[in-house]
Order: sequence, then C-alpha cells, then structure tokens
Amino acid sequence: MDITRLIIVAVGGQGNLLASKVLGEAALLSDIPVRMSEIHGMAQRGGVVESAMVFGDAKSPIISDGEADVLLGFEPSETLRAMNKCSKDTRVITNLSPLPPFTVAIGNGVYPEIEDIKTLIKERTKNLIAFDALQLAKQAGSPMTMNIVLVGALIKSGVLPMSRKSVEQAIKSKTKKAFTEMNLKAFDLGFAAAA
Repeated sequence: MDITRLIIVAVGGQGNLLASKVLGEAALLSDIPVRMSEIHGMAQRGGVVESAMVFGDAKSPIISDGEADVLLGFEPSETLRAMNKCSKDTRVITNLSPLPPFTVAIGNGVYPEIEDIKTLIKERTKNLIAFDALQLAKQAGSPMTMNIVLVGALIKSGVLPMSRKSVEQAIKSKTKKAFTEMNLKAFDLGFAAAA
C-alpha cells in the first residue's frame, strides 16, 4: 500500500486532536495502517497544535520537511507557517477564517492579509483548496465543528485512501452523542465545499 503523509496544523482549541482521532479511527475501520504523533506546544495559550499522521506501511510517524502529501490547516497563518513540510505536489487544504494571536490583539503584531497568505501558499504548491470553514461550521450549528468541516474537504479531495462511509462511522464513534448529527452535517458541508 502506498504511504500518505498528512500534517494537520491548528491553534489550541480548534479541534485538531479530535480530527486526528476521527481520521485514525476511519483508517482502522478501513484496515489501513496508521501512525500518529502530536506536538501540543502552548496550545492552552492559543499556540500551535500539530498532528502528523502517516497512512500505510510506514515505520515512523515523523514527516520531514518537503515530505507531506497533504497539509490540513485550521488557521491560515499556521498553514503558511507549516509550508516547509510541503513540496510543489503537496495538496494544501486550509480554512481562510483567521484566529489572530494574542500579540495582534494587544497591538504588538500585525496579522497578514488573507489574500497575501493565499498567494504565498499558491507560490509553494499547485494544489490548494481554500475556503471559509468557520462559516460552514456555523451553518452546521456550531463554530466548534470547523475541524469536521475540514475533514469533509480532506476526504472529498481523495488524497486519503478511505471512504466517506468509514469517516462518518468514525465521527459517530468519536464525537459525543449530543453533537453527532451536527458533526455529520459539518462533514457534509466540507465535503461539498471541496467538490
């Protein structure tokens, strides 16, 4: 089986770890070997959270610079910051709704323009899917479902060797019952957005 390397970047609280758990469970349901590692950084203070997932018969979950097959970004500037993991052939899927860091809020920093971020990403890869996932999450019923919107877009892109059905099953088993329907709707909206 071919190896597929996925990097997920987010800011603490955006649901990176739940998205990783859903994708890991879907891989197991699909009989796909998966290895995973996480870097939490200063997540509780709004810092970056990064997950590396390797699908297929790999020996290690470590993804070196230029090796990612796909980069899934929950925050645009964090997506840009992680571009060193990408090559020209990497598929990049990113949310365009910014979550500026604390330094911007207190006036000690400037958040880059979204169009500038998109331009810089496009210069580094030929495969970009970029949309406002936060808006779709709100349509699904809660901004907290943005992670699952992006999982939907990832699955629609076809870069991971797993079915929509296996991911829906994983959402049902990994999310709280009270939020399952909302997350399934978020997944559908993200799936449609990447079409």
